[in-house]
Formats: sequence, C-alpha cells, structure tokens
Amino acid sequence: MNRSWHWLVVESPRPRWVATWAGAPWLAVATVCLGAFLGQFDASVVTLALPALRDDFGASPQWVSLAYLLTLAAFVAPIGKWSDRRGRKLVYLYGFLVFTGASAACAVARDLDVLIAFRVVQALGAAMLQANSVALVVAAVPRERMRRALGVQATAQALGLALGPTVGGLLVEAFGWQWVFAINVPVGALALLAGHFLLPRTRERGAGPVDGVAVVLLATATTALLLVLSGASPFLLLLAIPAGLGYVWREPLVRRVKRGLLGATCGYLVLFGPLVLVPLTSDRGPFATGLLLTALPVGFALGAALPWKPARTGAALATAACAALAWQVHPVALVALGLGLGLFTPANNAAVLSALPRGDAGSGGGLVNLARALGTAFGVAVPIFVHEHLGTRVSFAALAVIALLAACTPIGDKRSRPLPTAPGDQ
Repeated sequence: MNRSWHWLVVESPRPRWVATWAGAPWLAVATVCLGAFLGQFDASVVTLALPALRDDFGASPQWVSLAYLLTLAAFVAPIGKWSDRRGRKLVYLYGFLVFTGASAACAVARDLDVLIAFRVVQALGAAMLQANSVALVVAAVPRERMRRALGVQATAQALGLALGPTVGGLLVEAFGWQWVFAINVPVGALALLAGHFLLPRTRERGAGPVDGVAVVLLATATTALLLVLSGASPFLLLLAIPAGLGYVWREPLVRRVKRGLLGATCGYLVLFGPLVLVPLTSDRGPFATGLLLTALPVGFALGAALPWKPARTGAALATAACAALAWQVHPVALVALGLGLGLFTPANNAAVLSALPRGDAGSGGGLVNLARALGTAFGVAVPIFVHEHLGTRVSFAALAVIALLAACTPIGDKRSRPLPTAPGDQ
C-alpha cells in the first residue's frame, strides 16, 4: 500500500518525543477531553435550539434529539467491541471526521427530515468517539491514576454541558439555530489533528467478532422503549423487554458489570433530566435559561475534579437536590445536584472499567457510554412523559427516586485480573 495512504487504515504511532515524554499520558487525556467536551456540548446545546427549530420548520422537532440519542444508544457498545479488534485510535479519529462533517451538513439543512437524517450520521460519529474515549484514557495512564484521569474526562464533559445551554441560547438568539451545529466544526477539526499526534496506538486487542444479533436486539429494545415514552403504543413494551433481556444474555461483559451500568444509567438520566425540564417550564428567554442551567454542570465539574469521590454520598446528595427542585428550581439546588453526580459518576465508571480486562477496554468503554447514551435518552423522554401527564413537581420527584436507586446500587462488580500499567508506543 502507498505509504501516503497507510495512515488511513492503520493506526499511526505518536512522535517519539511525545511517546517518551513523562507528560504524554496527560496529553492523551487532554485530547480525549476534547471529544468528551464536544459530545456533551452538542447534547445540551441542541435542547436550546428546539423551540427555534419548531418555529422555523412548523413541526415538532422532538426527533432531532431522539434520532440522535437512539442511534447513539444502539451503536456505541458494538462499536466499542469492534474498536477493540480494529484499533481504538483509528476508529476514534474517524469518529471526529464523521461527526464534524455531519455537523456541517446539519447547519445547512433546509428540511426537517434532512436535518434528522444528518443527526443520525452525526450520532454514528459520536458513537465512534464515545465508545473509545474511556478506553483511550485507560490505555494512556497507569492504573493507579485511572480514577483521577476519568475525573478529568468527566470534568470536560461537565464543561461541555455547562457551556452548552449558555452558548446555545446566545447563538440561537443572535445568529439562529444553524450555528448550534456549525460551532462543532472548528472544535472537531482541532481534535482530529491533536488525536493524530497525541493518542497512543492500541496495544491490546480483543478477540472474537462483533455479535450482529446483539446489535439488533439492543437497537430494538432502545427504540421500542423510547417510542413508548414518546407516546407510541404501550404494547411495544412486549418487544422492548424481551429484546433487552436477550441483549444482556448474549453479552457476557454486561452481566459482569450490570450493577455498575445500572448506576451509570440512573446517574446520567438524573443529570440530563433538568436540562430538558427547565427550558420547558421556564418563563425566561433562551439566554437567561441557559445561564440558570449552567449551575448544574458547574456543580458536576466541581464534584468530578475533587481527588476523593464518595460515590454513595454523592448519589444521596443528588437525591436530596432533586427533592428540593420539586419545590423550587433554584441555582443552589442545581449546583448541589451537579456536585452529587460529579462525585458519583467518575467513581462508578472507574469501578466498571476496573472489573474488565484491559484487552476489553473498548468494549467496557462502549458499555459505559451505552449507559450514558441510555441515561441521556431517558433523561429526555422520561421527564417529558411525566411532565405531560403528572406535572413538573412529580417530574423532579421521579428524578429523586431514580437518584435514590443509584445511591442504593452497589458500586462495581466482580473484578477481573489486575490491569497492567500503560505501556508507551514502541
């Protein structure tokens, strides 16, 4: 093969001076943080554009979010397993390419159906990023620093969530909804360049093919369940439940870390729920609403950045904060909710990754991000469903119950063999 095209299909090594420098692991973590920031920024910024999309297209824009979330939930776990075999760095870089190109296409879409189609493509790129982000952190840093590194990554996610509502409200008011998507393009181009030079190659490869049946079962379960929550026939539960159980039965890694994945799903659902509820119920303008919502991810960033992370205490704090929000949406309660989830989420995710062999890091990262995608999707669907049928207070009370479930979920699962320290490129 022509060497000028070799890097398109084979992972390229980092420059030698990068791979041998003592700070190389944190350069890799910083690069992954760009993807973590971009993914959460996009997830939160679009919620502020939904009213403008409704006014512009004259139709409900709900599927602009749901199509993205369904695609992400269906493909993030199988792409993680595929990346273990093909190379995590390679798939991650292609993820930036697909995500950035689809973002540009969304910005110029002139039809709602076209916009939804490009959101599906954008979600495929996001799945390629999210399936490998945790695995690349695990590959880059020694095991004893993994929890700290995952905390840094969670802080970047929180920063994306924090800036999303504020920047989204400002962009929609000043320039229009198109810029909510166009702003991803320069960040994605920078991250693609940084990833090529700073990310390590895949050193341990997984074994075995991707289970196509499991992919279909997962897509069926998530789609049917979210359709029920979006107002479709409840009889779809007869399809969603067996498909979900079938996916768990066919994926042994899911059974190994099922409790940690349940906790992660609950945590992300509670994190994203207020980002949907507050814009729906607020009488403020988009920019003022975005400023109010910034309190939530700021609290998350503070919790994720702390060196000690009492996970159960964090989940308990999130439960109390949701109960307070049921009475009044106040910035202090939003900060407390974010702080509690920032303490809980990185510790829980680190426990999940520690329970899996390093060769399955991509699969494990895909499962963690599957939990995040499901939590985010249900964080859109569940609060809207409860709000429409029972009101705002009951919606926040439901989030409090889900946070309590996370607090009662055992952290971590059966551990695998110890993870080795991260080797450098050779």
